[in-house]
Amino acid sequence: MAVLARELLGEVLREERMRQRRTLREVSLAARVSLGYLSEVERGQKEASSELLQSIAGALGVSQSRLYGSVAQRFAEADAREEAVLAA
Repeated sequence: MAVLARELLGEVLREERMRQRRTLREVSLAARVSLGYLSEVERGQKEASSELLQSIAGALGVSQSRLYGSVAQRFAEADAREEAVLAA
């Protein structure tokens, strides 16, 4: 089953927010994004624009390169799992 970038990015954003012990409301206000939209982005239901991701990353105090690096790492892990299943 293919993994979607928006799902992985949502996981990374949510984990970072939770690591900081911040609420959706706090981050949505700081990023100037609606709470509902941020929630959908975190759940991988919406694909955020680069401008929106920049705003969310800024609100979280992390670089976009760190976010995308985490997503790339998760893609690599998903690929390795898929390859292992196919090889079995």
